[in-house]
Amino acid sequence: MRTAAKRDAIEQNIVDALEAIGCSVQRISQKGLPDLLVGYRKRNFLIEVKSHGGKLTPLQQEFADFWRGQFMVAFSEDEALDLVTGAYEK
Repeated sequence: MRTAAKRDAIEQNIVDALEAIGCSVQRISQKGLPDLLVGYRKRNFLIEVKSHGGKLTPLQQEFADFWRGQFMVAFSEDEALDLVTGAYEK
């Protein structure tokens, strides 16, 4: 029997903050993949949510090394918002 994916405590707050600025957010529940697929202003972001002090699992690091697109780690709501909105300031 498969159990529900373990979620960092901050994840719901990050999802709520992203949705509040108009992002679409899809949780991804597959081992080794980032937690969230986020769409904002015609761009897609893969965001791994970690509690402060958390680090990527070996499978997550393997995916991050393999992935040629945007892969980000967010430790707070403000950091997640900066990741998606900051992409437009460059």
